[in-house]
Amino acid sequence: MTDASTRKRPRNLDLPSLIFYRLPLPGKLSILHRVSGLGLFLLLGPLLWLFQLSVTSPEAFATFRELASCGVAKVIFAGLIWAFAHHFCAGIRFLFLDAHVGLEKESARNSAIAVFVVSILITVTLIWGILL
Repeated sequence: MTDASTRKRPRNLDLPSLIFYRLPLPGKLSILHRVSGLGLFLLLGPLLWLFQLSVTSPEAFATFRELASCGVAKVIFAGLIWAFAHHFCAGIRFLFLDAHVGLEKESARNSAIAVFVVSILITVTLIWGILL
């Protein structure tokens, strides 16, 4: 029988490090695609309510402008813009993967990098356009 102190014990990792532990970039992209889709789905109701509030009457539009002008709302809107851009770009990438285009390891990594770069560029461009 082996002694308990000499046996190799399994490493216990916390969940965030377990998810991203040695995960390749396409895997991280896939997880963020799911998270961004979930976030967009969960915030669809409040976004529709804000849209309805903005088009109902001039008084309701003033309420909408007051809600949207606070810093927390601006950060949430920026996050939503990135989530939509990332989800859209990753979805196009997954459509190509479903058609068996870019399945090789190197091309999958390059397309994952392209999705991250393009989604960040779209987000920065849209935010810059809104601020100007």
